[in-house]
Amino acid sequence: MAEAGRDPDRWGLLDVGDGNHVYWESRGLPTGKPVLIVHGGPGSGRSRTAHKMFDQKVFRTIAFDQRGCGDSVPTAADPATDMAHNTTEHLIADMEQLRRHLRLDRWLLYGGSWASTLILAYAERYPERVSGIILIGVTMTRPREIDWLYHGLRLLLPVEWERFRAGVPAPERDDDLVEAYRHLMEHPDHAVRDQAARDWCAWEDAVIAHETQGNPGQYSAKPDAAKLAFVRICTHFFAHNAWLEDGELLRNAHRLSGIPGVLIHGRLDLSGPLLTAWELAQAWPDAELKIIEDSGHTGSPTMRAAIEDAVARFSVDR
Repeated sequence: MAEAGRDPDRWGLLDVGDGNHVYWESRGLPTGKPVLIVHGGPGSGRSRTAHKMFDQKVFRTIAFDQRGCGDSVPTAADPATDMAHNTTEHLIADMEQLRRHLRLDRWLLYGGSWASTLILAYAERYPERVSGIILIGVTMTRPREIDWLYHGLRLLLPVEWERFRAGVPAPERDDDLVEAYRHLMEHPDHAVRDQAARDWCAWEDAVIAHETQGNPGQYSAKPDAAKLAFVRICTHFFAHNAWLEDGELLRNAHRLSGIPGVLIHGRLDLSGPLLTAWELAQAWPDAELKIIEDSGHTGSPTMRAAIEDAVARFSVDR
């Protein structure tokens, strides 16, 4: 967490209600072009390096930890934390409350993976507050996308998927694995929750193990508390299809009209196949889709160059 002596205009814990306080921090030029960096997961916590993609003499970068993770409190790692107050609707409201708290008129939205779902949901709700969007590894968290990631990928990773399935008690192995893991993450025994979190992260790592140009192994490398929060939030959101109607974000893409966007997606992304990004690009004429041939979900040098190019486009007023 930020140090107690730091400028309160540059970081804080925002009271968003329901006993939740969302951690946020600001870097760069105070009068610069504002950009909100939205993290993935859900529940991964803010990136410590994403702000480096932006020229700190041009942009004002704002990062925050979504409810239950990172330096936001209370943490979802604590089984006493009530998950009923952690939904997509709550996160959209938190983002808008943070914008008002910082007295910003509009901001550029930047993020990847789950962040793209949350960014789209926010932008379709508040299009007048969005100056532009950069999405990396596009997802819309539709039921078919969740099913692919936790069931369909058995076609390509049968050994690893059977290990993932074996982490669930035998009576539930033929049911919805996401819901089964969600149930395990609510178990009163810490050892049960800890093992479920490890098994879930082992599967997530198996899906990106081939991404040698990116960042394989990142899920299991999380500290224990962060791992517990991440998996509890992931299973909570995915078991409920992120509280979004099937296809809702794609149907409402017309609300993004006039907002310039760049969609950057790796062709080798197993966890989030390219089709989702392509479908969004078809429905959002103001967005450009850039397909990165050598990248998976966690990136590559070529993808980084594409991100830098996208950021440069937004470094001037648009």
